[in-house]
Amino acid sequence: MEQKLKKLYVQDVRPYLKENFNYHNVQEIPKIEKIQINRGLGISAQNNKILKKSIDEFRLITGQQPLITKAKTSIAGFKVREEMELGLTVTLRGRKMYSFLERLINLALPRIRDFQGLDHKKFDGKGNYNFGINDQLIFPEIEYENVDQILGFNVSIVTNSKNSKESLILLKKIGLPFRN
Repeated sequence: MEQKLKKLYVQDVRPYLKENFNYHNVQEIPKIEKIQINRGLGISAQNNKILKKSIDEFRLITGQQPLITKAKTSIAGFKVREEMELGLTVTLRGRKMYSFLERLINLALPRIRDFQGLDHKKFDGKGNYNFGINDQLIFPEIEYENVDQILGFNVSIVTNSKNSKESLILLKKIGLPFRN
């Protein structure tokens, strides 16, 4: 079963981008390559209960097992030792990426209180878009009773476009709600 978002990209967004930016080859047209989701837990990652809850939340939200990130070097001032568990990361591609993006656009973002749209200044200059989510409860998969503490995470949408302007148009056409 093909996702609506993938179908929208192929039928509407790709022809629009090809026409407006005068691409000669289909491979030149910008597309979303992957979505990376990260949560830094810091010293809290040493608490097995918090780490397990975060892993379960990521599994519910993304449908994929997260990787546990570890410290590369020791930093005495922060009480961090080498190989200490500090956070979680998930990289979504293909079918799971489009599924996550659909749920983010249609279910999660509208549930944010006083949501005005995403900031269009959060592009990195190379066509990638980064934003933070403060509350995991905006996803309908997460039940309020199972949450001990509110933890946010970062979402990075990686595209293969050359600049931020092309990426902005791509993401707007796909349906991400940006502020005016």
